[in-house]
Amino acid sequence: MGNFSDNLVNQRFSQVYYALEKHQLIKGKSDIAKRLGTYNHVINSILKGQRNITVDQLHRLFDIYGVNANYIFGVEEDMFQEGVLSPSDIPARAMEDRQISGRNNITLVPERALAGYALEHQDGDYLKNLSKFSVPHLEGELIAFEISGDSMMPTITNGDLVVCEPLESGTSLRDNNVYVVVTDVVVAKRIQQVRDGDQVTSLRLISDNDSVYKPYEVELDDIRQLLKVKCRLTSYAIS
Repeated sequence: MGNFSDNLVNQRFSQVYYALEKHQLIKGKSDIAKRLGTYNHVINSILKGQRNITVDQLHRLFDIYGVNANYIFGVEEDMFQEGVLSPSDIPARAMEDRQISGRNNITLVPERALAGYALEHQDGDYLKNLSKFSVPHLEGELIAFEISGDSMMPTITNGDLVVCEPLESGTSLRDNNVYVVVTDVVVAKRIQQVRDGDQVTSLRLISDNDSVYKPYEVELDDIRQLLKVKCRLTSYAIS
């Protein structure tokens, strides 16, 4: 069994947990477990390094407690989001009911929801039911996808989130950049534009793990949405 205590996100979650507990913003593992949609023994296992915290649990942590996503992913040292008071300044009762949905501009599509997104990404009601969060300095209406598999390793690893900007039809594309391509499925790939004369007719999708995954082409008419990858959020520590 892997040593989940080496996971940077789990380490940062533990620090957040003990900070919340120290300032009496949570009443132990059962309290935070209920608000994160899980169970006491799950929180206990994460704190002991026996399992990973999930994407859904992280998003609730960001929403309910105002935790800074960049802190969790090791990018910044501010534990709480910009504009959120320090824990010692926030009454526990107010923190329990606190929601910061006004700043949550990134819609999260976890791995289990990718198939539904491919079919319903234009349905406003569908999108409203997905989780949302924010990351400092990432503005606009963005979409974050949880990536599974190893086809884009080492650029994107299993479990990473890629935060993307949806593109309007006709937007100029840049060959060899990474995009999320939505057809019947949702994939993150490098692209190369395939032309017939001056006309782009299809995209060649290229995996960075090219010793295992070979390039393939998709017709433009089969592409339901293109999104440009703006950044990656990873749970892997820098070595």
